[in-house]
Amino acid sequence: MLDAKQKPRDKPTNRPPVKRQKHTEDAPATTAKSLQQTSRQNLTLANWLFVYAYIDAHPDTSQANIVEYFQTCQEGALIFTQSTLSRKLQEHSKMEAHANDNPIALSSKRP
Repeated sequence: MLDAKQKPRDKPTNRPPVKRQKHTEDAPATTAKSLQQTSRQNLTLANWLFVYAYIDAHPDTSQANIVEYFQTCQEGALIFTQSTLSRKLQEHSKMEAHANDNPIALSSKRP
């Protein structure tokens, strides 16, 4: 039953949402490059064993410096944070044992 004060309305249509452009007229010019990869990638067991070997070869290096070294590596950057490195260092012996027990697991991302 319609109320006397309300007007009848048309049913909503299924239109796609309108995409708005960003307003950048007043923004200063920049030479910053956008990140090419926006999604997070998990490192493989072989990657972590490579990181462990580097840590064993450089025992006096801080975790922050290790993270920076692998992010700027020329032969292929490994992207991870210091907190991830700290967590993975606690699993060092477990991950090496897993690699020794199952060599096929070197390419797995969830050891």
